[in-house]
Amino acid sequence: MAQTQPVVLLAEELSPATVEALRSDFEIRHTDGADRERLLADIADVDAILVRSATQVDAEAIAAAKNLKVIARAGVGLDNVDIKAATQDGVMVVNAPTSNIISAAELTVGHIISAARNIPAANASMKAGEWNRKAFTGVELFEKTAGIIGLGRIGALVAERLAGFGMKLVAYDPYVTPARAQQLGVTLVELDELLEKADFITIHMPKTPETTGMISADQFKLMKDTAFVFNVARGGLIDEDALYTALTEGQIAGAGIDVYTSEPARDIKFIELPNVSVTPHLGASTAEAQEKAGVAVAKSVRLALTGELVPDAVNVAGGVIDENVRPGIPLAEKLGRIFSALAQGERLTSVELTVAGEIASKDVTSLKLAALKGVFTDVVSQGVSYVNAPVLAEQRGVATRLTTTEVSEDYRNKLVVSGALASGAALSVTGTLTGPKQIQKLTAVFGQNLEIPIEDHMLILRYEDRPGVVGTLGRVLGEHDVNIAGMQVAPADEQGQSAAVVTIDDALPEGLLETIGKEIGATVAREVDLEER
Repeated sequence: MAQTQPVVLLAEELSPATVEALRSDFEIRHTDGADRERLLADIADVDAILVRSATQVDAEAIAAAKNLKVIARAGVGLDNVDIKAATQDGVMVVNAPTSNIISAAELTVGHIISAARNIPAANASMKAGEWNRKAFTGVELFEKTAGIIGLGRIGALVAERLAGFGMKLVAYDPYVTPARAQQLGVTLVELDELLEKADFITIHMPKTPETTGMISADQFKLMKDTAFVFNVARGGLIDEDALYTALTEGQIAGAGIDVYTSEPARDIKFIELPNVSVTPHLGASTAEAQEKAGVAVAKSVRLALTGELVPDAVNVAGGVIDENVRPGIPLAEKLGRIFSALAQGERLTSVELTVAGEIASKDVTSLKLAALKGVFTDVVSQGVSYVNAPVLAEQRGVATRLTTTEVSEDYRNKLVVSGALASGAALSVTGTLTGPKQIQKLTAVFGQNLEIPIEDHMLILRYEDRPGVVGTLGRVLGEHDVNIAGMQVAPADEQGQSAAVVTIDDALPEGLLETIGKEIGATVAREVDLEER
């Protein structure tokens, strides 16, 4: 009896090259992802589904798909995929995180040129039957200063292209080394200095609680009144109300915006202004980007359904991984994210994963990839996968290393993510899996031992060991209705510093972390948010 081919469902129109990449080894079916009733019926027995942005693969759709193993988004964004529900059902989610980087960089440059030469306004004037050359006198890019906020893949491509116009390049990115910036011909500066110096400011950062609204009223006040601001990255990085004020009050000369806090964009005041150019989220809207995205996810689906390591897996690692090593993958990733949260803005020069215990004799390369994925997940704008994480480290001049030892005195196995900061300081976090349920635990921070389950919301504090600190912490949290789920305090080190890890139910109210730090005299106060977004 012939073996049945895995079934791949195409829920939206994809390029012929995408279909061709799957045709030989899979049964290809088609559906209309926008037709909800049809989607739920057609997804029932398929192994994989490929979508763009119109198909909602939510918890209901995932529950209806009894054989589903892979959800593939032919693009970057995953707003239409319920990653949590997929993970809970063991369904891999993949996307094409690098498919649009050239298109996004080119659109950014297009916005910059359009603003400098008043192209949209001049076009509208001509179409209205006018001939008004004097009204649209522009400026040259040559010898102007471009300020690039975020020097990841897209930011670096923008830098390369603007250099061709003879522009001076400055950038702000706390996770890029001076050596990497020098390779790109860019001078690293602090954010305030960039805002004060730049004639054209473009932002290419990931959207996180820390970066949301990072360009707001205070930042606009630092800019030249001749400056232009651009956002082709993520909606919400620029405060939209503050942008409107800056444009109407002459704090800046103009703006170019492709992404919005809420999309489709409706009732946004600045859209109607004459000194702003807007596009409807076109960063990935090129034929080339769409084809790259489709072919990339087709390859990922092929790898996933044949049991290979998947480069662009968003939620789980694929491939042939030892069953004793596999449970450590999510732990390593979380330790990497905790490590990055503790570094908070300081440039990394090295990251090392030490694997100790019985699994050290196995192939633990996947654990290093997971740790690096965690380190960069919250600090770069593009999607981070198990395969591109080492590339991101190399691009930023961060040395990486994997060390193994079968000696582990305290636990059967343990993972240590450690590294050096540009300041010369060393940092480390340690974790393990315990019990039949393989509970993820944090077992050391700053080299100080403790043991507490890893939760979505945690506070990590370091302070001078003295009576009353725990009571003060409890009082401050209680006054702000923050519930403590658990807490562990490490004994004081040789410098008299204690370390504490506090798990809480929800994220802290704005400004409370700073208050806590002051109240207890903390030398380190960090909030760690591991919740899936």
